[in-house]
Amino acid sequence: MVEQAPDDSRVRFMLAMEYSNSEKFAEAKQEFDSLINRDPNYVSAYFMAGRVCESVGDIAGARGYLEQGIETARQIGDHHAESEMQAALDMLI
Repeated sequence: MVEQAPDDSRVRFMLAMEYSNSEKFAEAKQEFDSLINRDPNYVSAYFMAGRVCESVGDIAGARGYLEQGIETARQIGDHHAESEMQAALDMLI
């Protein structure tokens, strides 16, 4: 799918999720970063990049992604994503 649609944000998100689910966290983070750079309004990428960071103990990194995601969600009016990321941020130790 990636070969057929390399610029499709949804496809790139699914690839990053596959990396994450396979515990290939470095690859997942790289793919989420690439997606965020290409499509900065794809707010789910911030949330999941934060989760990847949290999985490897990078709490500061997780905070950074969530804070960026919250701001982006506010800017585009995605209140659901904003509230989910705020809840995740509030639960970080």
